[in-house]
Amino acid sequence: MEKTFAKVEEMADHVKEYVNNHISAVKLSVAEKTSALLANIIAVTIALLVFVMFVIFSSVAVAFAFAKLTGEYYWGFLIVAGIYLLIGILVWSLKERILRMPIMNAILQQLFNEEEDSDENV
Repeated sequence: MEKTFAKVEEMADHVKEYVNNHISAVKLSVAEKTSALLANIIAVTIALLVFVMFVIFSSVAVAFAFAKLTGEYYWGFLIVAGIYLLIGILVWSLKERILRMPIMNAILQQLFNEEEDSDENV
C-alpha cells in the first residue's frame, strides 16, 4: 500500500514538473513572439520615418518645380497639396484592400510561420 502511495506521489511530482515546464515554455514563446513583434514595429517605424523625410523633401522640390512653371510659389504648393488630397481620397476609399487586409495577413503569416517552425523542432 505504501508503495502505491509513493508511486502516486512520484507521479504527482512529475505532473507538477510537467505543468511548470509547460508554463515556462508558454512564457518563453510569448516573450519570443512579443520581442519579434516589437522589433518589427521598430524597424517599420524607422523605415516609415525615412520614407516620410524623403516624401517631405521631394514634395518641396516638386512644389518649387511647379512654382517655376506657374510663376507663383503658392500655385506650386497648392498643386502638390491637391495631389496629396487625391492620393488621400484614393487610399481612404481603398483602405480595406490596400491597408487592412495586407497588414492582417502579414501578422497572421508571421505568427503561424513561427508556430510551424516550433512544431518542426519538437
